[in-house]
Order: sequence, then C-alpha cells, then structure tokens
Amino acid sequence: MAAALPFGDYVGVVQRAGTGLLACANEAGLAAKVPTCPTWTMAHLVGHQAMVHRWAAAHLRGDDPDAVPGQTELRRRPDLLEYFANGLTEVVAALRAAPPDLQAMTFLHDVTDARTFWARRQAHETTVHAVDALAAVLGRVPTEAEAGVPPQVGDDGVDELLRGFFTRGRSRLYDGTPCTLHVRATDTRRSWWVRVDEQLTVADDGADPDVVVQGSAAALYLALWNRGDDIEVSGDHSLVARWRTTQRIRWS
Repeated sequence: MAAALPFGDYVGVVQRAGTGLLACANEAGLAAKVPTCPTWTMAHLVGHQAMVHRWAAAHLRGDDPDAVPGQTELRRRPDLLEYFANGLTEVVAALRAAPPDLQAMTFLHDVTDARTFWARRQAHETTVHAVDALAAVLGRVPTEAEAGVPPQVGDDGVDELLRGFFTRGRSRLYDGTPCTLHVRATDTRRSWWVRVDEQLTVADDGADPDVVVQGSAAALYLALWNRGDDIEVSGDHSLVARWRTTQRIRWS
C-alpha cells in the first residue's frame, strides 16, 4: 500500500512537526544532548533537518540539490534557528506549489507519485526528528502520549518504513534463518506480515508468525524508528533486539 493520507494532510504534518521541532530547539538550546540520537546535540539535529528541508525543496522546484549546504556546515551557523525556520517555510511552499504530475527523483519503493512521495517523506522525516527534539527537552525518550503522533500518521509511517525503506536491497535483519514478523496496530487494525529473508518482503496477511509486535499505530511507529518501547512482543525476542541494532536509516 502506498501513501494513505491526502496530499494536503502530509503538508500539514510537515508544518506542525517542523514548528514543534523549532519550539523544542528554542526551549532546550542548541547545546542540548539528544537522547534518541546519542552522538548529536540539538545543533546537529536542527542542522540536519534544515539541510533535508532545503534538499527536498530543491527536488520539488527542479533546482540543483547538490547546491544545498551540508549539515556539518549548517550546524555551525550563528543564525541556525532562523535558517531552519526559513527552510521549513521554503519546503512547505515548494510542496504547495508542486503540480500533481511533478517529475522528480524518488528513492523508496511503493511510491504513489513524485509529489506525494516528497510530501509523505518530509512529513515522516520531520515528525521523527520532532520527537528527537522533544527528547532533548525532556532528557529522555518521550512516551507515546508525550510524542503525540496521531494514529493515522503512525499507521502511514509504519507502512512507509516497512514497505518503502526496508524492502530495498539485502536485509540487514536476516541472520541466515528465514522468519516471519507480524506487526499489528491495535487501534487502526492494520497488519503487516514481514518476511525476513535475504530480502525483506511485506504482505497484508499471513499465518503462523515467529514474532508478533503489537501496539497502537503511534507506538509501533516510534518503536520501529527506535524511538520508543511502548509495544508488546511475543515470540522470538532476539529478532526485535536485532532490529534495534541493524534497522537504522542513515543519511548518505
């Protein structure tokens, strides 16, 4: 299943999550540690997201994305928070101006169309990093309630993560023994049957899983992005432990 939310909803998520991230950055300060990204300070986080927003906006407008300054350079800017705020405005404007038949690069599986892809990707990118910014304010990983991810956003984000990201290339979760993971959202009633083999595949139904991971859609979203543990696990717990160490998205 590709994008489940209307295009305008994704744009709204980008705006709200970006505004929340900025508020947390102002509250915690740029020197604050980010518990969910242990090697980062808030300056690293804000610099990264400022770069990604401008990089996405460049693709949406047909500009050269390689002209966007790197996150290492950006985090040293004295006006970093203002730069981030302007970049948020920029990416939201670029999304709203993009035509429905936009021709642009995409990089995940299961893409609806290029315009929706960029709106969806920026919605989840910004939401996850807004949770990171909240963690910096709290000094710990936020609870599901504190993170405040709406069920429909969590549901869609789990789908993007499983079908879009982790079906690409050889599975890092595979340890030589094929198995099946059932991911079940208890509030939205969505299920994903994840076949862990040399390449990870996802189906809408199945039987006899080796591991069941369940919780609210928001809790699953946070847990699968390694930002929370408000989930129930039955079966082989070693698969979930392996997920924590192998299933991470890195900028490259």
